[in-house]
Amino acid sequence: MNEKVMVIEDERKIADAIAYALRREGYVVEVADHGERGLARLREFRPDAIILDVMLPGLDGYDILKKLRDKERIGVIMLTAKEDIVHKVLGLELGADDYMTKPFDMRELLARLKSLLRRLQAAGNKEAPVDIGLGGISLQVDKRSAAAGGRKLELTPKEFDLLSLLASNAGRVYTREQLLDLVWGFDYVGGTRTVDIHVQRVRKKLGPDYADLIQTVHGIGYKAAGGQGEN
Repeated sequence: MNEKVMVIEDERKIADAIAYALRREGYVVEVADHGERGLARLREFRPDAIILDVMLPGLDGYDILKKLRDKERIGVIMLTAKEDIVHKVLGLELGADDYMTKPFDMRELLARLKSLLRRLQAAGNKEAPVDIGLGGISLQVDKRSAAAGGRKLELTPKEFDLLSLLASNAGRVYTREQLLDLVWGFDYVGGTRTVDIHVQRVRKKLGPDYADLIQTVHGIGYKAAGGQGEN
């Protein structure tokens, strides 16, 4: 195993315990205890995954997530002392893949990390088209970039994954549960409502000329316009 994991956590005892457990599992580990320093080190270390605390000095975990947009795919597990569901959902909707509430079991954290890395590897190995076009929308999957009518779209990782899935399977109807499984890949805390929220955000970013390319199939879910019909 040579996957690299970045731990951004300002509580020294927690950071040291996580780093020790990760190294015992064979991961290459870097630790940062400050948001801005952690972000700067991320760009040099280029980890496969990040274990990211929400409450940090300098930039907090949410700020770091926002700055990861349009970058290469990095798995993110958020750590939070907040039990408020709103804070958990916010982190996940900004692009985190999973979350754990402190205090947590180290074995569970390691299991979730392994699962996340397997999903990322499987997604990277899938034979997907490098370029996707849909009625004025263009996506470059390898660069994780998207444009509508030549205008670059600022999409979060999950928004890009959602649009890419729908656009590459135009005409196919996906239920909310299918989208939740295919885009988020686990039992998402926000439930299927988060699919509706992400579709609304993608439509807004596409703008009035292209929003209708993502269509609602009432009582079922969503599809991208085009293709051979509903299947």
